[in-house]
Amino acid sequence: MRRVDIAELVALAALWGGSFLFMRICAAEFGPALLVFLRVGGASLLLMPLALAQGNGAALRRHWRAIAVVGALNTALPFLFFAISALVLNAGLSAIFNATAPLWGSLIAWLWLGDRPSQSRTLGLVIGFLGVAGLGLHSASFKAGAQGLSPALGIAACLAATFCYGYAASYTKKHLTGVAPMALAAGSQFAAALLTALPALWLHPATLPGAGPWAAVAGLAFGCTALAYVMYFRLIAHAGPTNAISVTFLVPLFGVLWGALFLGEKLSGATLAGCAVILLGTALATGLIGPRPAPAAAAS
Repeated sequence: MRRVDIAELVALAALWGGSFLFMRICAAEFGPALLVFLRVGGASLLLMPLALAQGNGAALRRHWRAIAVVGALNTALPFLFFAISALVLNAGLSAIFNATAPLWGSLIAWLWLGDRPSQSRTLGLVIGFLGVAGLGLHSASFKAGAQGLSPALGIAACLAATFCYGYAASYTKKHLTGVAPMALAAGSQFAAALLTALPALWLHPATLPGAGPWAAVAGLAFGCTALAYVMYFRLIAHAGPTNAISVTFLVPLFGVLWGALFLGEKLSGATLAGCAVILLGTALATGLIGPRPAPAAAAS
C-alpha cells in the first residue's frame, strides 16, 4: 500500500477503536436504545446528503428493501448489542471480541453461499473460535454488576453483534452485489435510524445527561461512524478489499489503548493471549496469511 493508504488505515482503526471508548462512556447515561438512535441518526445526517450528491438516489429507491435489511443486520442490531456490552465490559475487551466478525463471515459464507474455505482457512476458523471460547471462559462471570447485567451477558452480546456482521456480509453479497458502497452506507444508517426511533423514544432515560456524554455521542456518530464509513470505502477503492479488511487487526489495539489512556482499563496477560489467538485465527480465515492459491495456467 502507499504511505497515504497506510496512514488512512491506521486512522480508521483509531476511529473504530474509539467507538468502544465512546460507548463505554455514554451507554449507561443514554441507555442502549437511545444511544444507537443518536449514533445512526447523526451518521445519516452526514452520509445521506453525500450519497445523494454522488447520484445514488436511484439505487436507494431500487434496493430499499434489501438495504433496510442490511440496516437492521449490519447496523441497528450489532450497534445495540455492543451498546449493551458496554454496560458491563471494558472497551478493550469489547474491541477484542469485535475482531471475531470475519470468523462469522467466513463460516456463514461457507454454510449459506457454499463458499468452501481452503484447509488453512478452515484451520483459522477452528483456531479463532477456540480463542473466543478460551477468552470467554476466562472473562465470563454470571454475577450481575451495577447495571443488573453480568459480564457473561456482555460477551454474548458482543458475539451476537459480530454474528450479525457476518450474516450481513453474506446477505449483502447475495442481494446487493454491484450497488454503490456509499448507497449502502448511507441507506443502511438511515434505515437503522428509522428502526430504532420508536425504541429510543420508549426507552429514553428520565433525565438526559450533561455535556460530556453528548460530546461522546457526537464523536461516535460523526467520527466513528459517518467519517469512518467514508474512509473505509475510500480505502477499498484505493488499496483493495484485502488490504482494507486488515483494519480488523488494528481495531483491538486501539480499543485497548484508548481504554487504558482515558478510562484506566487494564487487561490481564491471559486476555491479551486470547486476543492473539483470535487474531491469528482471523488472519488465517480471511486469507491474510497462509498459502496463496496457485495462479491459473495461461490458455494456449
